[in-house]
Amino acid sequence: MSEPEKTGNWEREVLEKLALAAVKEQRTARHWSIFFKLLGFSFLFILLFLGLGWIGDRGIPIPGKHTAVVELTGTIAADQTSADQITKGLEAAFEDVNTKGVILRINSPGGSPVQAGQIYDDIKRLRAKYPNIPLYAVVDDICASGAYYVAAAADKIYVDKASIVGSIGVLMDGFGFTGTMQKLGVERRLLTAGVNKGFLDPFSPENPQQVAYAQTMLEEIHQQFIKAVRDGRGSRLKETPDMFSGLVWSGQKSIELGLTDALGSTDYVARNVIKAKDIVDFTPQEGFANRFAKRFGVAMGKSMNPLAWSGSVLR
Repeated sequence: MSEPEKTGNWEREVLEKLALAAVKEQRTARHWSIFFKLLGFSFLFILLFLGLGWIGDRGIPIPGKHTAVVELTGTIAADQTSADQITKGLEAAFEDVNTKGVILRINSPGGSPVQAGQIYDDIKRLRAKYPNIPLYAVVDDICASGAYYVAAAADKIYVDKASIVGSIGVLMDGFGFTGTMQKLGVERRLLTAGVNKGFLDPFSPENPQQVAYAQTMLEEIHQQFIKAVRDGRGSRLKETPDMFSGLVWSGQKSIELGLTDALGSTDYVARNVIKAKDIVDFTPQEGFANRFAKRFGVAMGKSMNPLAWSGSVLR
């Protein structure tokens, strides 16, 4: 064979090898691409299921004696931290056969007196049903108003020396726009069937009779709050003239007043009081679908009856 023919064959073989190597490399890259895509889709589906609350529920008791913790954080309200949510966590905590004690960890400025009262009553019910399982409230930054209403049902309340505690009172807040409307030349036209249907309407002049009625209602709810605190704290409470005035105190001062019992964190109470250092979180993790439905329902309620929502908020 001549030299040119040998040279041509050699070049063709090299080109064929390079082409085959390129094909193999493309196949390998395609296989890895498919693998990573499948892995990514699997990860997204797991996140979706967790977000919707379809997986992750506790189905079996957790082995070993432990301290159960339920978190109460943020505003107490039907569409935020609700009585149903907290009670669900407390029920699961008390029902677990390995729960030695329950901690309600609180970091909340308060909220709805209705939701707070329901949690208070449920704590009392669960303590009667499970008399051998204590429940302690542990305060982080703040435990005020409705949050303290809830804490008063606990066997003991532990705080940090700098925690904010108290605000034993009830408020109804809103705005009055009549002066602004006069300056802008805007006239309010409110039609009602029922003389008090426009109760405390912020766009109408203040009605002294309605204000007096609202004050009476606030006093009634305030007395319910005071009774719950007195019943919950008992002889530990060292009442002062301003205790139920709505003031707040530091954690250290609240101990002196008998509003709380001692200094202590969640870990401290689990380790030294309950004597079960292993902590299991029983706080319900609300799924995305439930959160969306709840907030959508609230938004629809406001849009369907704006006057019912325009007045005020109780805390």
